[in-house]
Amino acid sequence: MVRWLTLLVLPLACALPAQAQIDIVRPEIVATYPHDTGAFTQGLFISDGQLFESTGQFGESNLRRVDLESGAVLDQRDLPDDVFGEGSTRLGDEIFVLTWMAQTGYIYNAETLELVDTFTYPGEGWGLTHNGEHLIMSDGSAVLRYLDPSDMSLVREQTVTLNGRPVRRVNELEWVNGEIWANVWQQPQILRIDPDSGAVTGVINMRDHIPANIGNPRDNVLNGIAHDPETGRTFLTGKRWPVLYEIALPDSSE
Repeated sequence: MVRWLTLLVLPLACALPAQAQIDIVRPEIVATYPHDTGAFTQGLFISDGQLFESTGQFGESNLRRVDLESGAVLDQRDLPDDVFGEGSTRLGDEIFVLTWMAQTGYIYNAETLELVDTFTYPGEGWGLTHNGEHLIMSDGSAVLRYLDPSDMSLVREQTVTLNGRPVRRVNELEWVNGEIWANVWQQPQILRIDPDSGAVTGVINMRDHIPANIGNPRDNVLNGIAHDPETGRTFLTGKRWPVLYEIALPDSSE
């Protein structure tokens, strides 16, 4: 998303109070893969061993199936030119894609990528994932919305907190081994969130792995988390980054 915002949460890479008991780790880079530098990454996920990505920018937004090894786009569906694509996820036989300010989402057939329906929601759309039952959506605030995928009705809301304080600008989301992982807009860290309480339990520090020469560093930030539950592999990238990282987490904190 192209937004000029001033960060309100504390710099997560700095030392946190001992009482917070937040585990801050630097990931191990297991492997790197090419990533399309034209892709303004908004959503990233793996389904049936295939990598999918949704991208943003007016006139450039699309949903694509991507070859992991080469970064090549295998199939693509463009969103209307007047919408700004956002987060995406697959639940069941459908892929759901949000848009930023249009208050409209798109539903695609997961196999053919053909558009099958649209849906509406109030406010902005940012990140999207699911817990196997409900869609989980962020909107740029500290609040996550749990939605019934059958009719997109609101099931419940949950506030993401760090040390009891709301963390705003929660962005791209991914369900990883019973946790919600989340990008925070313009931050080089990923939050690990307890889905029962909304509390941040850990931070993944990616500051050392931001590629050089990515253009505007305020826009082309870390964004994109994909986890394959079948293999346990996890991938991270950023907007217009030339690289997709496969990561593993160490057992000890920094």
